[in-house]
Amino acid sequence: MGKDLYEKYPEAKYLFEKANGILGFPITEIMFHGSDEELKQTKVTQPAIFLHSVIMAKVANIQPDMVAGHSLGEFSALVANTALSFEDGLALVSKRAIAMQKACEMQPGAMAAILGLADEKVVEICAGITYEIVVAANFNCPGQLVISGSSKGVEVACELLKAAGAKRALPLPVGGAFHSPLMEPARVELEAAIKATHFNKPICAVYQNVNARPSTDIDIIKQNLIFQLTSSVKWTQSVQNMANDGATRFVECGPGKVLQGLVSKIVLGMETAAVTV
Repeated sequence: MGKDLYEKYPEAKYLFEKANGILGFPITEIMFHGSDEELKQTKVTQPAIFLHSVIMAKVANIQPDMVAGHSLGEFSALVANTALSFEDGLALVSKRAIAMQKACEMQPGAMAAILGLADEKVVEICAGITYEIVVAANFNCPGQLVISGSSKGVEVACELLKAAGAKRALPLPVGGAFHSPLMEPARVELEAAIKATHFNKPICAVYQNVNARPSTDIDIIKQNLIFQLTSSVKWTQSVQNMANDGATRFVECGPGKVLQGLVSKIVLGMETAAVTV
């Protein structure tokens, strides 16, 4: 993961080596030579994805007119629009990963993907389950929404959603209830880190997960970033707003092409591409 960038681009090599020092362990060894299990360690996964995305954008010299990122990707987006430095972005992502793992250990939870049901119906059914915690966590694209909460809450919601017409309700192999109230301990921990981090004036607006609206105001960006862990990822709404505000082409930086697929489903006919370097 990322080894081709490391070997081909001096700037990529420099940033990967710098990341080893910032994180305090050789993440490059795990990314380039490690097993899937090693890469799935909490302290590795999020920084690895961040590094791959940010370094790819830098060596491709991406000059965005607007940016957005899905969950963790919002930190990469904030580096791409210069609101965060590479160093500060990586440090925050590392702290975020560790804080989320602690929250998972304190309050285990679950997540499930709901396919083929209107977003509004999913939200309505989850809101009706008042004796457990379960919420709409990721609005990925029309007809694809992820719910999150207590294990029992997600189990009950899946049964109700299937009865309401969902084509599928698929439990996800995750260790916690991300983007739900169960992440409150992580939010508190990350809040202190975000408030202590210097943010720069961005070169373009970031459409944030919490409200799907654009912002260049540093105080607003930081506040939305703090509440991201316990709030829904409004990806569908973000992409719709970006298109409405003039976006004609979406470029995805990072491992895989998942977001391209989502964007194509959100805005039919919209041009999408993955960065190739």
